[in-house]
Amino acid sequence: MLHYAVVFLVIALIAALFGFGGIAAGAVGIAKVLFVVFLILAVASFLFGVIRKG
Repeated sequence: MLHYAVVFLVIALIAALFGFGGIAAGAVGIAKVLFVVFLILAVASFLFGVIRKG
């Protein structure tokens, strides 16, 4: 999931470099959403791992 967030961020940077503002804004929005989902899943995985060992 983090990989896809980085991919969309790179797409946004390239699109912004060439002047495609709308595409860049969309790619940045997708990258932000994927990063937040990654963080939530990472924290949940960590918490479930701690609970199972305890």
